[in-house]
Amino acid sequence: MTDPTLETDSPYAWGRLVMTLLVALIANAGMWSIIVIMPVVEVEFGTDRAASSMPYTLTMIGFAVGNFALGQAVDRFGVVRSLVLAALALTAGFGLAILSTSMLMLSLAQLIIGLASAVGFGPLIADISHWFVRKRGIAVALVASGNYLSGAFWPLVLAGVLEDSGWRACYTILAAATFCGVIPMAFTLRRKVSEASRDAAQAASTLNAQSAGISPRTLQILLGAAGIGCCVAMSMPQVHIVALCVDMGFGPAVGAEMLALMLLGGAASRVVSGLVADQLGGVRTLLIGSILQCVALFLYLPAGGLVSLYVVSLVFGLSQGGIVPSYALIVREYLPAREAGARVGVVLMATILGMALGGWMSGWIYDVSGSYQLAFVNGIVWNGFNIALMIWLLLRSRPRGGAATGATAVT
Repeated sequence: MTDPTLETDSPYAWGRLVMTLLVALIANAGMWSIIVIMPVVEVEFGTDRAASSMPYTLTMIGFAVGNFALGQAVDRFGVVRSLVLAALALTAGFGLAILSTSMLMLSLAQLIIGLASAVGFGPLIADISHWFVRKRGIAVALVASGNYLSGAFWPLVLAGVLEDSGWRACYTILAAATFCGVIPMAFTLRRKVSEASRDAAQAASTLNAQSAGISPRTLQILLGAAGIGCCVAMSMPQVHIVALCVDMGFGPAVGAEMLALMLLGGAASRVVSGLVADQLGGVRTLLIGSILQCVALFLYLPAGGLVSLYVVSLVFGLSQGGIVPSYALIVREYLPAREAGARVGVVLMATILGMALGGWMSGWIYDVSGSYQLAFVNGIVWNGFNIALMIWLLLRSRPRGGAATGATAVT
């Protein structure tokens, strides 16, 4: 029988982490590409801001459902089959988008893209969590940062292509990168964690659930509600920063740079939050991130110049990057390990639905009010709801007592 202590946190586990991060860098591209092309397709199809936000909203709905559905697929069929299937669907989605002749057709293509690109987020986070115990916080954070690194990398790469050759050329590049990159790398992840490691993880999560004063079902519902709140707030700068820069006369290229800066800051803060979570636990780490995000949203209200927007965008990225991985850590440590893919997927689905709702809501508020000021205020209110739930959860939770070593505490 394989010794779980030798298999987890091993050199192989760290090598697998690097490969998983590379897969995430490519697989998540479709989630961010629509933000870069949104002002262009708005002009091409002659729509208002709310209508041009719909492809993004459907992308995020697909991404949300995909995290749950593909998370279940990873639990049942393994990560390799799930990655290959998703890569083929993602390539097809980009192809359909290229052929789009209306906003409706593009929106349906983005629904497919969102559904398939989800394989690069929750399912990969759940998979890598099986390979780490002592350093699970940093491992989960690094894989989660692949989503932000993708958002920082691809807008910069595609900005010049968008200007010279149009958005369809951008999607052609993404289709080729997905097919030629994700599928070959998927086969390097064929090795499965041993049953002994799975049994040990199951025992640890059971002990943690018993030692906390909150049932697993209640915890999952609370995390889902909190995830919607924080991500409605998070979506305002992430989804509309390019459009905001266009409205202010700075142009889409500047907006893409701000988005990249924001997401690079988010990737850095995700790494730091992983280290913090290994020491303080998931809820405290999540609460810290949520409070910092709320402060950053307030800073956007007076920001009106080019330099100030760059600075605030970096501050926002550095503030909120660790929030979503903290949800995954809490779920992973307190809910059944053998259902990790589906359980993580459910909570991450709620956070992504919050992003989808917030992306559309901010566009609608802009159309009604004529500016993004009230949209930022709306985000602050939703962020306050998230903070209130996390404070309640922190006060309601009890110390772990005899919970298993290596698990992340709720408190």
